[in-house]
Amino acid sequence: MDEKRALFQDMDAHICRDERPSQYMEALDFGSAPASMRPFNILSGLKKVGQSPIHHPEGNVWNHTMLVLDEAAKRRGRAGDSRVFMWAALLHDVGKAVATRYRKGKITAYDHDKEGAVLAREFLKEFEPESVCSKVAALVRWHMQILYVTKSERFSELEAMRREVDVHDIALLGLCDRLGRTGADRRAEERVILDFLRKADGNE
Repeated sequence: MDEKRALFQDMDAHICRDERPSQYMEALDFGSAPASMRPFNILSGLKKVGQSPIHHPEGNVWNHTMLVLDEAAKRRGRAGDSRVFMWAALLHDVGKAVATRYRKGKITAYDHDKEGAVLAREFLKEFEPESVCSKVAALVRWHMQILYVTKSERFSELEAMRREVDVHDIALLGLCDRLGRTGADRRAEERVILDFLRKADGNE
């Protein structure tokens, strides 16, 4: 077994089984091989990507991802496919590495969901069959729909989303995403998710 595959399998075991997978991820030495190599450097690059301090007071994308990963670990048993769900949690914001822009003093990451689906597939394709790559990429692609649907944004694409993913899995990932921020109001975020599910299920 080559070193890259061994690292992937080790990472897979920890994110799918640990109570707090972030502890393993934080301990990884991304400065040495094979963790410094593609595709693992897609993850380590998130440490250099800033976020809006208003929406993400926890700091960079890596910090946010670690919080989301631990929230996902608490709920993975509720997902349709727990392994796919955990990889989606880890990779959900990788698109911010290419989509983040600094405009007039503000940090934006438009289309990071679409960019992230491409990068998630790239990350996994060396180790996983297409069926797994597609499922993870789909969750990454649609994880922002919660915001668009609940805010009645023009970017809402409910029908397209329903064709590719289970709305309950998207809701679960979205809850973890929203809770993976410093100072998140759990009850308020749960209400947002319930609102999304009502609209996504056609009950409103």
